[in-house]
Amino acid sequence: MAETSSDSIDVTYVADLARLRLSPGEIATFQKQLGDVLGYVSQLQEVDVSHVSLLGDADLKNRLRADELQPSLSPTEALANAPRQDNNLFVVPKMVE
Repeated sequence: MAETSSDSIDVTYVADLARLRLSPGEIATFQKQLGDVLGYVSQLQEVDVSHVSLLGDADLKNRLRADELQPSLSPTEALANAPRQDNNLFVVPKMVE
């Protein structure tokens, strides 16, 4: 990977792409912060990760419970507290005209 310094990235251009208006002080601050971030990234590139397995040997199987029939409410129990009901259905006000 090529070395990237914060000086090679134009903060003004990136701010323009993001439709941001930055003062000269903000540009200098972001340029320094960008340099710090790129410095940390370059430190990470030096770490030997050849012995680390990809994804940490993740077990990529679905962990779903068995689909078993379980007791539930009867229509009468479900509609017991409904303000309005008709033909074993909840009756609600019309929301769209």
